[in-house]
Amino acid sequence: MKCVVCKQADTQSGVTTVTLQRGEATFVVREVPAQVCPNCGEDYVDANVAAELLRASEDLSRAGAQLDVRRYAAAA
Repeated sequence: MKCVVCKQADTQSGVTTVTLQRGEATFVVREVPAQVCPNCGEDYVDANVAAELLRASEDLSRAGAQLDVRRYAAAA
């Protein structure tokens, strides 16, 4: 897909780091699959992956976690 930010390049398969914050909790996930623009670095995470990350961050927040850093692992 064409990058919607720079409009200069087509995105390529790659990985990114996603940081989510909810209240005082911070959830960092490394090596998340994404489409990445080689020109400007903007990244696009698939809707299903984003939904997984949001569910996980909500679970951690409810459990009282303040900081969690992990490597992405697709839900089985």
